[in-house]
Order: sequence, then C-alpha cells, then structure tokens
Amino acid sequence: MIQSLKLGLYNFITPNSVGVILRKPKFQVLVSVNLRIMGSRKRLFSTSSATAQSNEPENDGTRGEILVEDMETVEKMTVPQLRVKLRSLGIPSRGKKQELVASLKSFLDDKLNGNGSVAQEVQISSDESLEVADNTSKKKSRKVSSKHHDQTDVASEVPSTRQTKKRVKKDHIKDTSAEIVAKQAEVTQELSIESNDIKGKKKVRAKKKVSSATASAHIGVSEGIDLSVNQDEPWTIFAHKKPKDGWIVYNPKTMRPAPLLKDTKHVKLLSWNVNGLRALLKLKKLCIQQLADKEDFDVLCLQETKLQEKDVEAIKETLHNYKNSFWTCSVAKLGYSGTAIISRIKPLSIKYGLGIPDHDTEGRLVTVEFDDFYLLCGYVPNSGDGLRRLTYRITEWDPSLGNYMKELEKSKPVVLTGDLNCAHEEIDIYNPAGNKRSAGFTEEERQSFETNFLNKGFVDTFRKQHPGVVGYTYWGYRHGGRKTNKGWRLDYFLVSECIADKVHDSYILPDVDGSDHSPIGLVLKLS
Repeated sequence: MIQSLKLGLYNFITPNSVGVILRKPKFQVLVSVNLRIMGSRKRLFSTSSATAQSNEPENDGTRGEILVEDMETVEKMTVPQLRVKLRSLGIPSRGKKQELVASLKSFLDDKLNGNGSVAQEVQISSDESLEVADNTSKKKSRKVSSKHHDQTDVASEVPSTRQTKKRVKKDHIKDTSAEIVAKQAEVTQELSIESNDIKGKKKVRAKKKVSSATASAHIGVSEGIDLSVNQDEPWTIFAHKKPKDGWIVYNPKTMRPAPLLKDTKHVKLLSWNVNGLRALLKLKKLCIQQLADKEDFDVLCLQETKLQEKDVEAIKETLHNYKNSFWTCSVAKLGYSGTAIISRIKPLSIKYGLGIPDHDTEGRLVTVEFDDFYLLCGYVPNSGDGLRRLTYRITEWDPSLGNYMKELEKSKPVVLTGDLNCAHEEIDIYNPAGNKRSAGFTEEERQSFETNFLNKGFVDTFRKQHPGVVGYTYWGYRHGGRKTNKGWRLDYFLVSECIADKVHDSYILPDVDGSDHSPIGLVLKLS
C-alpha cells in the first residue's frame, strides 16, 4: 500500500521501508536512511494524487529502473501532480508547467544516464538524536500512519547542494546565536528527541529542553532582540523591530546619575499608571507605602486608579507619611479612569480638571501648585478600539490641555506627568510598522503630541536625557510583552523649557510590577 501525507509531509513507502521528509517553517527534521524503490516502475512517477492508494503488486526486491515510456506520462501530469512529485524527489517545485515538466524530465534523463541515484543508503541507529534547526517552534510533529510504526528505517532524498545550503544557513544561525551568547550571557541549550524506535501508535515527537535565555537568543536572531545579561531583568533585553545604529537598551542600574548631595535642594517625583488601585493594594509584595520606603519620593502621581469617591477615604488612611492626597474620580462611568496626587509637601493650591465640563467628568487631571512649579497629573484619553475617540482626543482634549498648561506657565514653570497614551517616536515602541493604526501610535496622535506639547515649549525629559535609548513603560498583558521587553513608552514627564536644565534625572523603574505600566521618576533641582 502507498500512502502519502499532506501538509508538508511527503514520503515513499514500501512494505519494508518508510521515507519521510518533515517540512515545517522554522522546524525541520531531515532524516536519511535506507530506501527501497517501489516495485512498479510506473508507480514511482505515478500521476495519481498525493493521497491515492495503489493496489499494484509489491516490489520483487530489485532496484527500480526508469523507462523512456515514463517520459510520456510527464506531459500528461497536472501542475499539482508535478509539484507533489518534484517535492517528493527534493527538487524545487516553483514555476509554470513547462518549467516543472522540464525539471522532472531532466531528473529522469539523469537517472537513465546513470548520473544520479534515487536511493541513498544511510544507516542511523534507532536511538540516535536528531538535530533540530530551530528550537522556537511550538507546533506539534505530524502523526505518522500506524501501519508503518513497526519500521525503524526512515529515508529522505535531498540533493547534496540543498543539504549544503541548509547546513551553511544552520551554521550561520548557530554562529550568530553563539556570538550573542558570548557577548551578553551564558546560555545553555539542550535538545532531545524521543527514540525513533516507533512502536504501536505513539507519535513522533520532538521534546525541547531550552532555558529561557536560549529562547531569547533565537528570538534575537530572528526578530532583532538581544539577550539580557540577566533573565530576571527582562527590561535589559534590547527589543525593537526596526532598530537604528547607536540605539541601546535602557538599564536604570547603569544609566542613572549619582544621587544629589544632601545639601542640594531638590524634589523627587514619581508617576504610575496603576491600572486599578484596589487590585494593586491587595498584592502583599507591594503597596504604596512599600514603594515610598524603597524610593523615598516626595510626590506620587497615580493614573487609572479606577476608584469611586466612596473608596477614597479608606485609601487615604493607609498613607501614613503622606498626609496630603488629592483624588478625582470618574462620575460619567463609575470605576473608570481616575487620577490622584499624593504628597508629603503641602501644596499652595489644588485644582481638579481643566475647567471645561465636557472634559472633566472622567477624573483625568489633578493640578497642584508648589512654590517653584505647577505639577499636573494627567491621564490622556485612549483613542480606543477602532480609534473611535481619536477625533475627540486630537481636536478637543490635547489642544485644551496644551492651552491650559501655557496659561499656567505665565505665572511659574509647569511639570506634566502621567500616561499620555502616545508613543511619540519609532524608538518609543517595539513594533512601529505593525502599529501605524493602533491607538497610541497613529500619525494623528503623534502629530498632536508635537503640536500641543513639544512645539509649545514643553520638554520630554527622558528623551532629552537619553536621546538614543530604547526604554519602555508599558507592556500589554495579552502577549506577555514584559518577559521579552516588547513594549511602548507611554508615560512621560514634560517640563517647561525654562527648567529643563534643572532636571537631574528622568528615569523608569521597570523592576516594579503590579501593573501593565511601570513607574517613572523625575529628580528636579530647585533654586
């Protein structure tokens, strides 16, 4: 019986042997062992479909011979039949029918002239390990028909030139991975494949034992992601789909300046989109007070608290060293949006919203006035699924906020912080090409960011301090982006140009989890 498997599995089968080539994207297992040619000379180049079965007599044990009469059948074969036959012989199968016919005829001519061998006899032991070219594939191996599970010999035909090309490509990948590993981390890779002594109805399976660092190495080769020095610090992985020369990954351990001297007057500000404050406070490993103990901030700005007004008093009671806290909640939609400023410094004045009713029902802005500057904690509206709020965002909210900031700036400098829901430049997002029409990276939002903030004299402090540094503040939960550092920079400290030179440090705290955003910080020297 002859049976050929679809979906990339092509084989020659006789009662005494099985020939298999597994072809999968990024996952190729090439095996060569003893091949016995099928008895019928015409059956080897049969025009039947890939799944047809033959009832012709079995091979008499001699090697198959190719007759000239088989040439005539080639002309009658359809394009799909030609491609199936060429693939099964390891011959490229692209092109028009004339080209396919010519390729098959050329192969037959070679066999008639004794210039090639249909069968390759290469023995391998049943428990020999097979080498897998790409260990990142998550697809399962195809099932092999149980009719042939008692056979331990597997055969494939691949021209030597193609084998050489694959070997060179594989070696190049290995060399590249090894170079990354040597430069950035010690990585171990162990691949094992279950014994190919197939019995009963077991599947042929590839078992992978790969360290997380090894996986990152292969991702790095294929997707432009470098390994981190320590996999416990995934934010040190350089991840960007379209990197430019000179770009490097942000590492707060090596890129933050030394702390200011105690006698230097300064203020330390933190900002964090907590994506639900009540859920965050339930985490035993982290709460606001613990963050305060770790960072010793003067002021903490929160966005997306998702609180209702009835929840605020209970939260205030937990803030032992920060008696001044100012909260605004959404009244248009309960448990939505919400911002807050928590401070150990008592402000001169407090204001909620922009003073425009159409913008002030979702609790998106709190302003406090200190001696040296105004501090605004803002949560800019997301353009939403289908960009349904894009027009509102770029024609109403952004211009109103920019004008409000310029008005405040007439009396003293302004600091705006929060989730501004815009990755301004390509360096600020892992996959810029794939997000051209995604909320937060549309051309309209990026232009609005420039027009209403940067062009009005407000400085992006992180980008000023780190002009060629890839540093993200948001990683979506859906795709586990935090583990591979595939993120966005959506959170900012913008300051009036007149105090930009007083910024001692603008930084990210990627090691603080509990939200899909990380906190950001600003150390500002005061006069």
